[in-house]
Amino acid sequence: MKIKPSLFIFLLSNILIAQGPANLIASTETYFDATKTSIDIIDANGFDYQILDAGGINSKYSEFGSAFFRNKFILVSSRKLGGIAKIDPNTNEAYKDLFCVDMNEHGYLSMPLLFSRMINTNNSEGQVTFSPDEHTMYFTRSNKQNSLIYKLYKATLEEGSNGNWKDEQLLNINKGNVSIENPFINPAGDKLYFSSNMAGTHGDFDIFVSDINLDGTLSVPKNLGSNINTNEDEKYPSLSKDGRFLYFSSKGHRNMGGFDVFRSKILKNSYKAPRNLGNTINSRYDEVAFILATKNKGYVSTNKNGSFDIFRSINRKITQSVVGKTVDLETKIALPNTLVVLFDEEGEELSRQTTGTDASYSFDVEPFEIYNIKTYKDGFVEHSFDFVSNRNSDITYRKNLELNPTVAVFKKVRNNIHIKVENIFFDSAKWDIKPESQVSLNKILKVLNDYPDLKIAIKAHTDSKGKASNNLILSEKRAESAVNYLISKGISEDRLISHGFGERIPLIDCKDNCTEEEFQTNRRIEFVVIN
Repeated sequence: MKIKPSLFIFLLSNILIAQGPANLIASTETYFDATKTSIDIIDANGFDYQILDAGGINSKYSEFGSAFFRNKFILVSSRKLGGIAKIDPNTNEAYKDLFCVDMNEHGYLSMPLLFSRMINTNNSEGQVTFSPDEHTMYFTRSNKQNSLIYKLYKATLEEGSNGNWKDEQLLNINKGNVSIENPFINPAGDKLYFSSNMAGTHGDFDIFVSDINLDGTLSVPKNLGSNINTNEDEKYPSLSKDGRFLYFSSKGHRNMGGFDVFRSKILKNSYKAPRNLGNTINSRYDEVAFILATKNKGYVSTNKNGSFDIFRSINRKITQSVVGKTVDLETKIALPNTLVVLFDEEGEELSRQTTGTDASYSFDVEPFEIYNIKTYKDGFVEHSFDFVSNRNSDITYRKNLELNPTVAVFKKVRNNIHIKVENIFFDSAKWDIKPESQVSLNKILKVLNDYPDLKIAIKAHTDSKGKASNNLILSEKRAESAVNYLISKGISEDRLISHGFGERIPLIDCKDNCTEEEFQTNRRIEFVVIN
Protein backbone atom coordinates (compact mmCIF):
# COMPACT_ATOMS: atom_id res chain seq x y z
CA MET A 1 0.00 0.00 0.00
CA LYS A 2 1.40 3.39 -1.03
CA ILE A 3 1.00 6.31 1.37
CA LYS A 4 -0.53 9.41 -0.16
CA PRO A 5 1.84 12.40 0.13
CA SER A 6 -0.58 14.35 2.33
CA LEU A 7 -1.07 11.36 4.64
CA PHE A 8 2.67 10.74 4.73
CA ILE A 9 3.37 14.35 5.78
CA PHE A 10 0.73 14.08 8.52
CA LEU A 11 2.21 10.82 9.83
CA LEU A 12 5.73 12.19 9.66
CA SER A 13 4.86 15.32 11.63
CA ASN A 14 3.15 13.31 14.35
CA ILE A 15 6.09 10.94 14.68
CA LEU A 16 8.58 13.78 14.95
CA ILE A 17 6.49 15.48 17.63
CA ALA A 18 6.13 12.22 19.60
CA GLN A 19 9.77 11.17 19.42
CA GLY A 20 11.50 14.54 19.68
CA PRO A 21 14.70 15.83 18.08
CA ALA A 22 16.98 13.31 19.74
CA ASN A 23 15.57 10.44 17.65
CA LEU A 24 15.26 12.32 14.36
CA ILE A 25 18.59 11.47 12.72
CA ALA A 26 18.51 7.77 13.49
CA SER A 27 14.98 7.40 12.10
CA THR A 28 15.17 9.56 8.98
CA GLU A 29 15.38 6.65 6.57
CA THR A 30 12.15 5.12 7.89
CA TYR A 31 10.25 8.40 7.72
CA PHE A 32 11.24 9.21 4.14
CA ASP A 33 10.52 5.81 2.66
CA ALA A 34 7.08 6.54 1.18
CA THR A 35 6.56 2.85 0.36
CA LYS A 36 6.24 2.00 4.06
CA THR A 37 2.81 1.09 5.40
CA SER A 38 1.43 2.46 8.64
CA ILE A 39 2.32 -0.76 10.44
CA ASP A 40 5.99 -0.13 9.59
CA ILE A 41 5.85 3.44 10.82
CA ILE A 42 4.32 2.85 14.26
CA ASP A 43 7.01 1.61 16.63
CA ALA A 44 6.85 0.83 20.35
CA ASN A 45 5.71 4.45 20.80
CA GLY A 46 7.12 4.66 24.31
CA PHE A 47 5.57 1.41 25.55
CA ASP A 48 7.24 -1.97 26.08
CA TYR A 49 4.66 -4.75 26.36
CA GLN A 50 5.13 -8.47 26.73
CA ILE A 51 2.13 -10.41 25.41
CA LEU A 52 2.12 -13.78 27.16
CA ASP A 53 0.01 -16.89 27.37
CA ALA A 54 -2.83 -16.52 29.88
CA GLY A 55 -3.05 -20.22 30.79
CA GLY A 56 -5.65 -22.79 29.83
CA ILE A 57 -8.37 -20.25 29.29
CA ASN A 58 -8.80 -19.98 25.53
CA SER A 59 -10.95 -22.24 23.37
CA LYS A 60 -11.73 -22.45 19.67
CA TYR A 61 -14.42 -19.87 20.37
CA SER A 62 -14.00 -16.18 21.20
CA GLU A 63 -12.98 -14.99 24.68
CA PHE A 64 -12.94 -11.38 25.86
CA GLY A 65 -11.78 -10.08 29.24
CA SER A 66 -14.28 -7.89 31.07
CA ALA A 67 -13.81 -7.15 34.80
CA PHE A 68 -12.60 -8.31 38.22
CA PHE A 69 -14.95 -9.49 40.96
CA ARG A 70 -13.93 -10.86 44.36
CA ASN A 71 -10.39 -11.50 43.12
CA LYS A 72 -11.66 -13.43 40.13
CA PHE A 73 -11.45 -12.50 36.46
CA ILE A 74 -14.74 -12.17 34.62
CA LEU A 75 -14.75 -12.90 30.90
CA VAL A 76 -17.19 -13.23 28.03
CA SER A 77 -17.02 -16.38 25.90
CA SER A 78 -18.96 -18.22 23.20
CA ARG A 79 -17.98 -21.59 24.63
CA LYS A 80 -20.63 -23.88 26.09
CA LEU A 81 -20.06 -26.15 29.08
CA GLY A 82 -21.79 -29.39 28.11
CA GLY A 83 -24.72 -29.87 25.82
CA ILE A 84 -25.22 -28.59 22.31
CA ALA A 85 -24.70 -24.89 21.84
CA LYS A 86 -27.27 -22.78 20.07
CA ILE A 87 -25.46 -20.93 17.27
CA ASP A 88 -25.90 -17.21 16.74
CA PRO A 89 -26.42 -16.69 12.98
CA ASN A 90 -24.79 -13.24 13.19
CA THR A 91 -21.48 -14.54 14.57
CA ASN A 92 -21.54 -18.25 13.63
CA GLU A 93 -20.56 -18.96 17.22
CA ALA A 94 -22.62 -19.88 20.27
CA TYR A 95 -24.40 -17.12 22.15
CA LYS A 96 -22.02 -15.61 24.70
CA ASP A 97 -22.09 -16.18 28.45
CA LEU A 98 -20.22 -14.67 31.39
CA PHE A 99 -17.61 -16.85 33.09
CA CYS A 100 -15.38 -16.38 36.13
CA VAL A 101 -11.88 -17.77 36.55
CA ASP A 102 -9.23 -17.86 39.25
CA MET A 103 -5.96 -15.95 38.79
CA ASN A 104 -2.67 -17.07 40.31
CA GLU A 105 0.11 -14.70 41.39
CA HIS A 106 1.54 -14.66 37.86
CA GLY A 107 -1.78 -13.79 36.25
CA TYR A 108 -2.45 -17.23 34.78
CA LEU A 109 -6.15 -17.98 34.37
CA SER A 110 -7.74 -21.34 35.20
CA MET A 111 -10.57 -23.16 33.42
CA PRO A 112 -13.76 -21.04 33.50
CA LEU A 113 -16.96 -21.57 35.44
CA LEU A 114 -20.30 -19.95 34.63
CA PHE A 115 -20.50 -16.63 36.46
CA SER A 116 -24.17 -16.42 37.43
CA ARG A 117 -27.21 -18.49 36.54
CA MET A 118 -29.32 -15.38 37.19
CA ILE A 119 -27.44 -13.23 34.70
CA ASN A 120 -26.60 -15.71 31.93
CA THR A 121 -29.56 -16.24 29.60
CA ASN A 122 -30.29 -17.71 26.17
CA ASN A 123 -29.23 -14.41 24.63
CA SER A 124 -25.63 -13.21 24.31
CA GLU A 125 -24.21 -11.60 27.44
CA GLY A 126 -21.77 -8.77 26.87
CA GLN A 127 -19.25 -6.96 29.03
CA VAL A 128 -19.83 -6.41 32.74
CA THR A 129 -18.49 -3.90 35.27
CA PHE A 130 -18.82 -3.53 39.05
CA SER A 131 -19.07 -0.64 41.47
CA PRO A 132 -16.03 -0.21 43.76
CA ASP A 133 -17.88 -1.91 46.65
CA GLU A 134 -18.88 -4.74 44.25
CA HIS A 135 -22.53 -4.44 45.30
CA THR A 136 -23.80 -3.10 41.96
CA MET A 137 -23.23 -4.55 38.51
CA TYR A 138 -23.82 -2.97 35.10
CA PHE A 139 -23.92 -5.41 32.21
CA THR A 140 -25.08 -5.73 28.63
CA ARG A 141 -27.23 -8.37 26.97
CA SER A 142 -28.17 -8.81 23.33
CA ASN A 143 -31.62 -8.06 21.96
CA LYS A 144 -33.77 -11.14 21.38
CA GLN A 145 -34.67 -9.93 17.90
CA ASN A 146 -31.11 -8.94 16.92
CA SER A 147 -28.05 -10.38 18.68
CA LEU A 148 -25.89 -7.51 17.41
CA ILE A 149 -27.84 -4.97 19.47
CA TYR A 150 -27.00 -4.90 23.19
CA LYS A 151 -28.94 -3.24 26.00
CA LEU A 152 -27.54 -1.96 29.29
CA TYR A 153 -28.81 -3.40 32.58
CA LYS A 154 -28.15 -2.94 36.29
CA ALA A 155 -28.39 -5.50 39.08
CA THR A 156 -27.73 -5.52 42.83
CA LEU A 157 -25.90 -8.16 44.85
CA GLU A 158 -28.09 -9.81 47.46
CA GLU A 159 -26.77 -8.98 50.94
CA GLY A 160 -24.74 -11.84 52.42
CA SER A 161 -25.00 -14.00 49.33
CA ASN A 162 -22.26 -15.74 47.39
CA GLY A 163 -23.25 -14.13 44.13
CA ASN A 164 -27.02 -13.85 43.87
CA TRP A 165 -27.90 -10.85 41.77
CA LYS A 166 -31.34 -9.29 42.13
CA ASP A 167 -33.38 -6.26 41.05
CA GLU A 168 -32.30 -6.58 37.45
CA GLN A 169 -33.48 -3.55 35.50
CA LEU A 170 -33.17 -2.15 32.00
CA LEU A 171 -31.69 1.34 32.26
CA ASN A 172 -33.36 4.43 30.89
CA ILE A 173 -30.55 5.44 28.52
CA ASN A 174 -31.42 2.54 26.21
CA LYS A 175 -33.13 3.62 22.97
CA GLY A 176 -34.83 1.67 20.20
CA ASN A 177 -32.35 0.03 17.85
CA VAL A 178 -29.36 1.57 19.63
CA SER A 179 -26.66 -0.80 20.91
CA ILE A 180 -24.86 -0.03 24.21
CA GLU A 181 -21.73 -2.09 24.80
CA ASN A 182 -18.55 -2.47 26.90
CA PRO A 183 -19.55 -0.68 30.15
CA PHE A 184 -16.72 0.30 32.53
CA ILE A 185 -17.03 2.09 35.90
CA ASN A 186 -14.22 4.48 36.83
CA PRO A 187 -12.25 3.77 40.06
CA ALA A 188 -14.14 6.52 41.92
CA GLY A 189 -17.42 4.78 41.09
CA ASP A 190 -19.21 7.90 39.87
CA LYS A 191 -18.92 7.55 36.08
CA LEU A 192 -19.84 4.83 33.62
CA TYR A 193 -18.02 4.69 30.27
CA PHE A 194 -19.42 2.66 27.38
CA SER A 195 -19.49 2.41 23.60
CA SER A 196 -22.62 2.98 21.56
CA ASN A 197 -23.98 3.83 18.14
CA MET A 198 -26.58 6.19 19.64
CA ALA A 199 -27.34 9.54 18.03
CA GLY A 200 -24.51 12.04 17.96
CA THR A 201 -21.66 9.70 17.10
CA HIS A 202 -18.75 10.72 14.89
CA GLY A 203 -18.68 7.32 13.23
CA ASP A 204 -20.62 4.10 13.86
CA PHE A 205 -19.62 3.35 17.48
CA ASP A 206 -18.27 6.09 19.79
CA ILE A 207 -17.32 6.11 23.45
CA PHE A 208 -19.68 7.90 25.84
CA VAL A 209 -19.76 8.59 29.57
CA SER A 210 -22.63 9.04 32.04
CA ASP A 211 -22.58 10.18 35.63
CA ILE A 212 -23.81 7.53 38.06
CA ASN A 213 -26.51 9.00 40.27
CA LEU A 214 -26.85 8.08 43.95
CA ASP A 215 -29.71 5.69 43.14
CA GLY A 216 -27.62 3.94 40.47
CA THR A 217 -29.41 5.50 37.52
CA LEU A 218 -27.41 7.26 34.82
CA SER A 219 -27.30 10.83 33.57
CA VAL A 220 -27.74 11.73 29.91
CA PRO A 221 -24.74 10.21 28.06
CA LYS A 222 -22.01 12.56 26.90
CA ASN A 223 -19.91 11.85 23.83
CA LEU A 224 -16.18 12.00 24.67
CA GLY A 225 -15.59 14.22 21.66
CA SER A 226 -13.40 14.30 18.60
CA ASN A 227 -10.13 13.86 20.50
CA ILE A 228 -11.27 10.30 21.29
CA ASN A 229 -13.91 9.43 18.70
CA THR A 230 -13.32 9.29 14.94
CA ASN A 231 -15.39 8.42 11.89
CA GLU A 232 -14.33 4.80 12.56
CA ASP A 233 -15.37 2.57 15.49
CA GLU A 234 -14.21 3.21 19.07
CA LYS A 235 -15.02 0.51 21.64
CA TYR A 236 -13.93 -1.20 24.87
CA PRO A 237 -13.19 1.72 27.21
CA SER A 238 -11.33 1.00 30.45
CA LEU A 239 -9.39 3.13 32.93
CA SER A 240 -6.05 2.94 34.70
CA LYS A 241 -6.11 1.95 38.37
CA ASP A 242 -5.63 5.58 39.42
CA GLY A 243 -8.31 6.84 37.03
CA ARG A 244 -5.90 9.18 35.20
CA PHE A 245 -5.84 7.40 31.83
CA LEU A 246 -8.52 6.15 29.46
CA TYR A 247 -7.74 3.06 27.38
CA PHE A 248 -9.88 2.07 24.42
CA SER A 249 -9.78 0.24 21.11
CA SER A 250 -10.19 2.10 17.84
CA LYS A 251 -10.13 1.50 14.12
CA GLY A 252 -9.33 5.16 13.64
CA HIS A 253 -6.50 7.48 14.76
CA ARG A 254 -2.96 6.50 13.81
CA ASN A 255 -3.56 2.81 13.39
CA MET A 256 -1.74 -0.41 12.51
CA GLY A 257 -4.86 -2.14 11.20
CA GLY A 258 -8.17 -3.34 12.62
CA PHE A 259 -8.75 -2.34 16.24
CA ASP A 260 -5.68 -1.01 18.07
CA VAL A 261 -5.47 -0.17 21.77
CA PHE A 262 -4.93 3.53 22.58
CA ARG A 263 -4.35 5.55 25.74
CA SER A 264 -5.51 9.09 26.49
CA LYS A 265 -4.87 11.16 29.58
CA ILE A 266 -8.07 12.36 31.24
CA LEU A 267 -7.98 16.13 31.69
CA LYS A 268 -10.36 18.24 33.77
CA ASN A 269 -12.70 19.11 30.91
CA SER A 270 -11.38 17.09 27.98
CA TYR A 271 -9.18 14.21 26.89
CA LYS A 272 -5.65 14.44 25.61
CA ALA A 273 -4.95 13.29 22.05
CA PRO A 274 -4.61 9.49 22.33
CA ARG A 275 -1.40 7.55 21.75
CA ASN A 276 -1.30 4.18 20.06
CA LEU A 277 0.17 1.67 22.55
CA GLY A 278 2.62 0.65 19.85
CA ASN A 279 3.74 -2.47 18.06
CA THR A 280 4.65 -4.43 21.20
CA ILE A 281 0.92 -4.93 21.83
CA ASN A 282 -0.91 -3.92 18.63
CA SER A 283 -0.77 -5.65 15.25
CA ARG A 284 -2.56 -5.63 11.91
CA TYR A 285 -5.22 -7.78 13.62
CA ASP A 286 -7.78 -6.64 16.21
CA GLU A 287 -6.67 -5.92 19.79
CA VAL A 288 -9.59 -5.22 22.12
CA ALA A 289 -10.82 -5.54 25.72
CA PHE A 290 -7.63 -4.20 27.29
CA ILE A 291 -8.05 -4.20 31.08
CA LEU A 292 -5.53 -3.63 33.86
CA ALA A 293 -5.22 -5.85 36.93
CA THR A 294 -2.39 -3.74 38.40
CA LYS A 295 -0.64 -0.59 37.27
CA ASN A 296 1.41 -2.40 34.61
CA LYS A 297 -0.20 -5.83 34.26
CA GLY A 298 -3.46 -6.80 32.64
CA TYR A 299 -5.16 -8.67 29.82
CA VAL A 300 -5.95 -8.05 26.18
CA SER A 301 -7.90 -10.02 23.55
CA THR A 302 -6.72 -10.44 19.97
CA ASN A 303 -7.90 -12.41 16.93
CA LYS A 304 -4.42 -12.92 15.46
CA ASN A 305 -4.94 -16.70 15.80
CA GLY A 306 -8.45 -16.71 14.33
CA SER A 307 -11.10 -16.29 17.02
CA PHE A 308 -10.44 -13.87 19.90
CA ASP A 309 -8.14 -15.18 22.63
CA ILE A 310 -7.13 -13.62 25.95
CA PHE A 311 -3.45 -12.92 26.64
CA ARG A 312 -1.60 -11.48 29.59
CA SER A 313 -0.10 -8.06 28.92
CA ILE A 314 2.85 -6.80 30.95
CA ASN A 315 4.17 -3.30 30.33
CA ARG A 316 7.76 -2.87 31.47
CA LYS A 317 7.72 0.34 33.45
CA ILE A 318 9.86 3.04 31.90
CA THR A 319 11.74 4.85 34.65
CA GLN A 320 12.19 8.56 34.15
CA SER A 321 13.03 11.44 36.46
CA VAL A 322 13.86 15.11 36.24
CA VAL A 323 16.67 16.29 38.51
CA GLY A 324 18.69 19.44 38.99
CA LYS A 325 19.58 22.23 41.39
CA THR A 326 18.03 25.51 42.34
CA VAL A 327 20.55 28.28 41.65
CA ASP A 328 20.76 32.06 41.55
CA LEU A 329 20.16 33.35 38.03
CA GLU A 330 23.20 35.62 37.85
CA THR A 331 25.86 34.04 40.08
CA LYS A 332 24.71 30.39 39.69
CA ILE A 333 25.17 30.00 43.45
CA ALA A 334 23.28 26.95 44.75
CA LEU A 335 20.16 27.82 46.76
CA PRO A 336 19.24 25.36 49.55
CA ASN A 337 15.89 25.58 51.35
CA THR A 338 13.98 26.25 48.13
CA LEU A 339 10.48 24.80 47.94
CA VAL A 340 10.11 23.05 44.56
CA VAL A 341 6.62 21.87 43.47
CA LEU A 342 5.77 19.65 40.48
CA PHE A 343 2.42 20.20 38.71
CA ASP A 344 0.77 18.38 35.82
CA GLU A 345 -0.33 20.21 32.69
CA GLU A 346 -3.64 21.19 34.29
CA GLY A 347 -2.07 22.66 37.39
CA GLU A 348 -2.73 19.75 39.74
CA GLU A 349 0.05 19.37 42.30
CA LEU A 350 1.84 16.02 42.00
CA SER A 351 4.74 16.34 44.42
CA ARG A 352 6.76 18.84 46.45
CA GLN A 353 10.11 18.93 48.20
CA THR A 354 12.50 21.40 49.82
CA THR A 355 16.04 21.39 48.51
CA GLY A 356 18.73 20.31 50.96
CA THR A 357 22.22 21.62 51.55
CA ASP A 358 23.30 20.76 47.99
CA ALA A 359 20.22 22.57 46.57
CA SER A 360 19.20 19.51 44.53
CA TYR A 361 15.69 18.30 43.70
CA SER A 362 14.41 15.13 42.01
CA PHE A 363 10.95 14.13 40.72
CA ASP A 364 9.76 10.92 39.07
CA VAL A 365 7.97 11.63 35.78
CA GLU A 366 6.23 9.65 33.06
CA PRO A 367 7.05 9.61 29.32
CA PHE A 368 5.42 12.11 26.98
CA GLU A 369 3.84 14.27 29.67
CA ILE A 370 3.74 18.03 30.12
CA TYR A 371 4.76 19.36 33.54
CA ASN A 372 5.25 22.67 35.29
CA ILE A 373 7.77 23.17 38.10
CA LYS A 374 7.36 26.10 40.49
CA THR A 375 9.91 27.45 42.96
CA TYR A 376 9.33 29.38 46.17
CA LYS A 377 12.13 30.92 48.23
CA ASP A 378 12.33 33.93 50.51
CA GLY A 379 14.19 36.70 48.71
CA PHE A 380 13.50 35.35 45.22
CA VAL A 381 10.74 35.86 42.68
CA GLU A 382 8.26 32.98 42.49
CA HIS A 383 8.95 31.30 39.17
CA SER A 384 7.49 28.63 36.87
CA PHE A 385 9.45 26.33 34.59
CA ASP A 386 7.81 24.28 31.83
CA PHE A 387 9.10 20.77 31.28
CA VAL A 388 8.18 18.05 28.76
CA SER A 389 9.28 14.41 29.15
CA ASN A 390 9.77 13.83 25.42
CA ARG A 391 11.71 10.52 25.36
CA ASN A 392 10.45 6.94 25.30
CA SER A 393 13.18 5.17 27.28
CA ASP A 394 14.69 5.07 30.75
CA ILE A 395 16.26 8.49 31.21
CA THR A 396 17.14 11.15 33.75
CA TYR A 397 16.40 14.65 32.49
CA ARG A 398 18.60 17.37 33.96
CA LYS A 399 17.21 20.85 34.49
CA ASN A 400 18.67 23.49 36.80
CA LEU A 401 16.11 25.99 38.03
CA GLU A 402 17.49 29.53 37.91
CA LEU A 403 15.84 31.89 40.40
CA ASN A 404 15.69 35.63 40.01
CA PRO A 405 16.35 37.49 43.30
CA THR A 406 14.07 40.23 44.54
CA VAL A 407 15.56 43.67 45.28
CA ALA A 408 16.32 45.16 48.70
CA VAL A 409 13.83 47.74 50.00
CA PHE A 410 13.91 50.47 52.63
CA LYS A 411 11.52 49.91 55.50
CA LYS A 412 10.89 51.75 58.78
CA VAL A 413 11.37 49.45 61.80
CA ARG A 414 11.09 50.80 65.35
CA ASN A 415 11.96 54.40 64.36
CA ASN A 416 14.91 53.24 62.24
CA ILE A 417 15.25 52.79 58.50
CA HIS A 418 16.27 49.23 57.63
CA ILE A 419 17.40 47.81 54.30
CA LYS A 420 15.25 44.70 54.14
CA VAL A 421 16.54 41.51 52.60
CA GLU A 422 15.92 37.87 53.43
CA ASN A 423 17.75 36.35 56.35
CA ILE A 424 21.52 35.75 56.23
CA PHE A 425 22.32 32.11 56.99
CA PHE A 426 25.24 30.64 58.89
CA ASP A 427 26.10 27.09 59.88
CA SER A 428 25.53 26.35 63.55
CA ALA A 429 28.12 28.03 65.82
CA LYS A 430 29.98 29.39 62.75
CA TRP A 431 30.35 32.85 61.25
CA ASP A 432 31.48 32.12 57.69
CA ILE A 433 29.08 33.59 55.11
CA LYS A 434 27.27 30.72 53.39
CA PRO A 435 27.28 30.91 49.56
CA GLU A 436 23.50 31.34 49.34
CA SER A 437 23.71 34.38 51.64
CA GLN A 438 26.18 36.03 49.30
CA VAL A 439 23.19 36.58 47.02
CA SER A 440 21.46 38.49 49.86
CA LEU A 441 24.57 40.54 50.62
CA ASN A 442 24.84 41.39 46.94
CA LYS A 443 21.48 43.15 47.27
CA ILE A 444 22.95 45.29 50.08
CA LEU A 445 25.98 45.86 47.86
CA LYS A 446 23.75 47.19 45.07
CA VAL A 447 22.01 49.62 47.45
CA LEU A 448 25.37 50.92 48.70
CA ASN A 449 26.57 51.38 45.13
CA ASP A 450 23.34 53.13 44.15
CA TYR A 451 23.61 55.48 47.16
CA PRO A 452 27.37 56.26 47.50
CA ASP A 453 26.88 58.52 50.55
CA LEU A 454 24.89 55.95 52.50
CA LYS A 455 26.30 54.49 55.70
CA ILE A 456 24.88 51.46 57.49
CA ALA A 457 25.19 49.56 60.74
CA ILE A 458 25.25 45.77 60.44
CA LYS A 459 23.65 44.27 63.55
CA ALA A 460 23.84 40.52 64.19
CA HIS A 461 21.61 38.58 66.60
CA THR A 462 21.60 34.97 67.76
CA ASP A 463 18.96 32.76 69.36
CA SER A 464 19.07 31.86 73.06
CA LYS A 465 20.67 28.44 72.64
CA GLY A 466 23.96 28.04 74.48
CA LYS A 467 25.78 30.47 76.77
CA ALA A 468 24.96 34.17 76.47
CA SER A 469 28.64 35.10 76.42
CA ASN A 470 29.37 32.71 73.57
CA ASN A 471 26.36 34.01 71.65
CA LEU A 472 27.60 37.59 72.01
CA ILE A 473 31.02 36.69 70.58
CA LEU A 474 29.39 34.68 67.79
CA SER A 475 27.11 37.56 66.80
CA GLU A 476 30.05 39.99 66.71
CA LYS A 477 31.98 37.70 64.40
CA ARG A 478 28.96 37.22 62.11
CA ALA A 479 28.48 40.99 61.81
CA GLU A 480 32.19 41.35 61.03
CA SER A 481 31.92 38.65 58.35
CA ALA A 482 29.15 40.62 56.60
CA VAL A 483 31.23 43.81 56.79
CA ASN A 484 34.31 42.05 55.41
CA TYR A 485 32.31 40.63 52.49
CA LEU A 486 31.06 44.09 51.49
CA ILE A 487 34.58 45.56 51.84
CA SER A 488 35.89 42.78 49.59
CA LYS A 489 33.40 43.96 46.95
CA GLY A 490 34.73 47.53 47.02
CA ILE A 491 32.66 49.25 49.71
CA SER A 492 34.69 51.70 51.83
CA GLU A 493 35.23 50.58 55.41
CA ASP A 494 34.18 53.96 56.82
CA ARG A 495 30.64 53.42 55.47
CA LEU A 496 30.13 50.26 57.57
CA ILE A 497 29.74 49.61 61.30
CA SER A 498 29.29 46.18 62.84
CA HIS A 499 27.53 45.32 66.12
CA GLY A 500 26.89 41.97 67.80
CA PHE A 501 24.00 41.73 70.25
CA GLY A 502 23.96 38.01 70.97
CA GLU A 503 20.61 36.88 72.30
CA ARG A 504 19.71 40.18 74.06
CA ILE A 505 17.16 41.59 71.54
CA PRO A 506 14.97 38.73 70.24
CA LEU A 507 12.18 39.46 67.80
CA ILE A 508 10.14 36.78 69.57
CA ASP A 509 10.69 36.72 73.33
CA CYS A 510 10.07 33.02 73.86
CA LYS A 511 13.23 32.45 75.93
CA ASP A 512 14.07 28.71 76.03
CA ASN A 513 10.58 27.57 74.97
CA CYS A 514 10.97 28.65 71.35
CA THR A 515 10.02 26.50 68.42
CA GLU A 516 12.69 25.95 65.79
CA GLU A 517 10.89 28.46 63.57
CA GLU A 518 11.02 31.04 66.38
CA PHE A 519 14.72 30.35 66.98
CA GLN A 520 15.29 30.86 63.24
CA THR A 521 13.44 34.19 63.34
CA ASN A 522 15.62 35.43 66.19
CA ARG A 523 18.82 34.44 64.34
CA ARG A 524 19.21 37.39 61.99
CA ILE A 525 21.32 40.20 60.64
CA GLU A 526 19.81 43.68 60.33
CA PHE A 527 21.06 46.42 58.02
CA VAL A 528 20.22 49.82 59.56
CA VAL A 529 20.74 53.19 57.85
CA ILE A 530 22.75 55.54 60.12
CA ASN A 531 22.88 58.76 58.05
